[in-house]
Amino acid sequence: MDNSRNIILVTGATGTTGREIVRKLSESGAHVRVLVRDIAKAQALSLDSLPHVTVFEGDLGNSESLGPVLSRVDKAMLISSSNPEMEDVQINFIETAKKFNLNHIVKLSGIIADINSPFRYARMHAEIERRLENSGISFTHLRAGEFMQSYFRQVPNIIERDSLFLPMENQRIASIDVYDVAEVAVRILTGMGHKGNVYPVTGTEALTIYEVAEKFSAVLGRKINYVNISPEDANKARRDAGMSEYTVDALDELFAERRKGKESKVYYTMQNVFGLRPTSFDEFIIRNLPVFKGDLPVFKM
Repeated sequence: MDNSRNIILVTGATGTTGREIVRKLSESGAHVRVLVRDIAKAQALSLDSLPHVTVFEGDLGNSESLGPVLSRVDKAMLISSSNPEMEDVQINFIETAKKFNLNHIVKLSGIIADINSPFRYARMHAEIERRLENSGISFTHLRAGEFMQSYFRQVPNIIERDSLFLPMENQRIASIDVYDVAEVAVRILTGMGHKGNVYPVTGTEALTIYEVAEKFSAVLGRKINYVNISPEDANKARRDAGMSEYTVDALDELFAERRKGKESKVYYTMQNVFGLRPTSFDEFIIRNLPVFKGDLPVFKM
């Protein structure tokens, strides 16, 4: 295998996190390959116009389509959509990557990855991690907490009802900005010494949703309320919004774990390992103020 160019592959590059990782890698001067299922979407996001970036169309679940993009690749950032196929397609990628002697895979995982978790995606992440660890390929697991960007889903409620509607009771959650996750990923992909490590990453605060609402109130200049809806009402609202039964059930499982405090721990990985300062929630709101005021559209996560 010719690693002379140290090519880095990013899968799931049209999603929120993958897109930012590609942009940061491009800015760093790294040679990047992007794997997407729909090349038109990559073009719409201008990924194909970034310096040092080459876009390939393929499917994580189709080994034959992965050959062209994996040839001569040194490292890969493994990301895919949270859907029923996530475990199968990521494991297929790992198995296919072995045939191309890939040097290192960084897997974007979940903060509560656990093979015995009641939350299906936590179980999937844990099984993918296990398969990667046993593959013989060098690995790093990047376990991200809840994305601050998930509050973009609350924009209609903030604008129209001055409220956040979430089934969180009074539990705390330690969120992280997608930009920070991407920065850590780039440090791992372009640096040395991260092989075999598991990195949980969060912001610096574990906040109740009451406290989150207070932060929105302070920045927006008007009272934003937290409405602690019941799990049953949250389930109904998701179904009424047209979510699939699978997704609705998965979110029920996730928020049940969050109400137990499973995502309330603050980790200092960014500061202690990478020398980075995480974005505060106040900074996140201020940076995205046009979105929360309704002046800019929300990019779907």
